[in-house]
Amino acid sequence: MATASVSKRRQEGGDETAVRERILDAAFAAFMKSGYATTSTLEIATRARVSKRELYALVGNKQEMLIGCISQRAKRLDVPADLPALHDRETLEQVLTSFGTKFVREISDPTVIAVFRLAIAEAVQAPEVARALNSIGREASRAALRKIMAQAQASGLLTGRPAELAQQFAGLLWRDLLVSLLLGVAERPTLREIAGRARHAAAAFLQLHPPSNDGPA
Repeated sequence: MATASVSKRRQEGGDETAVRERILDAAFAAFMKSGYATTSTLEIATRARVSKRELYALVGNKQEMLIGCISQRAKRLDVPADLPALHDRETLEQVLTSFGTKFVREISDPTVIAVFRLAIAEAVQAPEVARALNSIGREASRAALRKIMAQAQASGLLTGRPAELAQQFAGLLWRDLLVSLLLGVAERPTLREIAGRARHAAAAFLQLHPPSNDGPA
């Protein structure tokens, strides 16, 4: 009897997770189509095939749905737990190249670019979109890159403030690509082009920060 009860709770929990994901997908689609400010919770509930009561119980209000949508996509930019130890500059270059490739690949995804455009379009009517994107979505990538720079600094491979180092590498990585994608005047780069961009950015960054005489080679 107890086993059946536990199994039922697990099934219900799994069902709730699936419905929550369906609601967030519906919310994202509605925001993209109609804009955040003019999208109603009724429209989202209809798209997700749930009642408004279920919508509020599983996700919350519209702003919480927005945060959920952005958070889902921000998770893809987490630094993996098995990040190799940064004992030499060759490994650091490999890690920066790997992160840079993942960073550009995820951010240049059409759905992510659509979120940026949404935040810009809603800047006056719904500034919470930009705030959520900045504090959750963009901060995920900034924090991940700062973590890499902090580890490199702790290993004696770099000198300087991790936040400034991260910002510099991001600048070398993106150049004007993100603005061009937002304006629709450039196509999303291929995986090969993204990997090449990341390699060049990592190499250029390390050239700007040569090893110190008393640091690891």
